[in-house]
Amino acid sequence: MKTLLVEKENQLAKHQTGHNSGVIHAGVYYKPNSLKAKLCIEGLKRIYEYCDANKIPYKKCGKLIVAVTPDQLPRLDDLYQRATQNGVKDVKMIDGKDIKHIEPNCKGLKALHSPHTGIIDYTLLCRDFGKSFERAGGKIALNFPVEKFHSADDSNYPVIVESKNGTKVLTRYVITCGGLQADQLATASGCSKHPTIVPFRGDYLVLKSNKSNLVNGNIYPVPDPTFPFLGVHFTPRMDGSVWLGPNAVLSLKREGYNRTDINLKDTLEMMTNSGLRKLAWKHLSYGLSEMRRAYSLSATVRQLQAFVPSLEIQDVERGPSGVRAQALAPDGTLVEDFVFESISDGLLGKRILHVRNAPSPAATSSLPIADAIVSKAKECFNL
Repeated sequence: MKTLLVEKENQLAKHQTGHNSGVIHAGVYYKPNSLKAKLCIEGLKRIYEYCDANKIPYKKCGKLIVAVTPDQLPRLDDLYQRATQNGVKDVKMIDGKDIKHIEPNCKGLKALHSPHTGIIDYTLLCRDFGKSFERAGGKIALNFPVEKFHSADDSNYPVIVESKNGTKVLTRYVITCGGLQADQLATASGCSKHPTIVPFRGDYLVLKSNKSNLVNGNIYPVPDPTFPFLGVHFTPRMDGSVWLGPNAVLSLKREGYNRTDINLKDTLEMMTNSGLRKLAWKHLSYGLSEMRRAYSLSATVRQLQAFVPSLEIQDVERGPSGVRAQALAPDGTLVEDFVFESISDGLLGKRILHVRNAPSPAATSSLPIADAIVSKAKECFNL
């Protein structure tokens, strides 16, 4: 079987993969028995194995999830129970004294320590995946933004994949992994528009180079289950820098990395999305707070000072941004787990499989996700 990968951009990993925090997650946060939990645990192990075999650099710098107030302690205990149930390796609870041994500048009452959490350059890893794919006989076609799917009068290659510039490919089967464009690809093939993809921009600050030794590893807050995101954190990078953040604000462009980026089509879709209106109303105060932090360095620094009190506003500068593809249900709830969908009927039935939701920890879970896609494809395509 010949396999062709078509990529919208002129290089791999240009969007979510190339703009994420670079963390290799251990599987602490995810609901037990969910795909996220299962695939993250396996994914961490396999990424380290792949990197060792292919000489791709990484750092196993660990992570602290730190409780700084008494009301956070029960949630931290719950998180520890979840991590244990998920099978996170060597995770343990530590007190304030032990926090100082790991992170001398960090203050906290207790923390969950995950020593096998790591960091990596996912752009480098993704492009190495591409080279491995080509060595195995696959082909990659760049600058191929898919727009349409048609049926063809060819029993051997019954599906036409057409790009926006009119280029066409005839194929037997199609698997889409569209990220920020996942719902667009699904609806182009006749699937439901739900779940819709809503883009959330995350803006990072960066520690100035003379302050990059302020932390040794990842420092995260205890997540608040009433809010949809993890909160601001300290994330070391492979180049020696340290990112702080991100916030989470609605982007008015699916691939809008600047605060002023607007796409009228994307904006109109969001304005008419009833699920998004429900989500925004439910988390109105949180959303306003995130918008304030998008423009205020001091507001973000104040949050970070709860964990590293010695941090000062003059220690940071504005850094890069990323955009997260967040799948949203019609009732306004965030779709938390990985979602696969196939077309069961019509001319394209049993021919197309969509990955409709693959949020964090999808990068960590990428290798077992690939296995899951193969399994789903065999089932969908009757192979």
